[in-house]
Amino acid sequence: MWVSFQITVLKVLEGHPGGRASLAELSRAVAILVTSGPDWTDRTKRLAARAPGLEIFSQSFVLRDDAGWQITDAGRAFLASIETPIQTTTDNEQPTEAAVVMPVPPQASPPIRLVAVNLRRRAREQMRPSAVA
Repeated sequence: MWVSFQITVLKVLEGHPGGRASLAELSRAVAILVTSGPDWTDRTKRLAARAPGLEIFSQSFVLRDDAGWQITDAGRAFLASIETPIQTTTDNEQPTEAAVVMPVPPQASPPIRLVAVNLRRRAREQMRPSAVA
């Protein structure tokens, strides 16, 4: 599970401009992906199986500072290496590539607009005598 989470972090950072995201941006994007359904979960589990000893910080795949987190060139190279299709062969056949399909993350929902209720106006309207007698 921890390796799948780290792969998600790498994928999110890879998709951000300059490979950098603030902690808030990163958290929001990771939350969307990990709750998006079984496609993303299955994908990261398959990739995690190819990287059992992954430690994104100690392996210098991600750098952290006050501005946020950033994927390094080593992190990008690592992602490319685990996403490379695995060559499969059968007896009497040439090697074929197993397809690797990268799901498109769901688009973020538009921000929720909060509607404020003017309680004073509502109270005045309730206190007015009815025009109907």
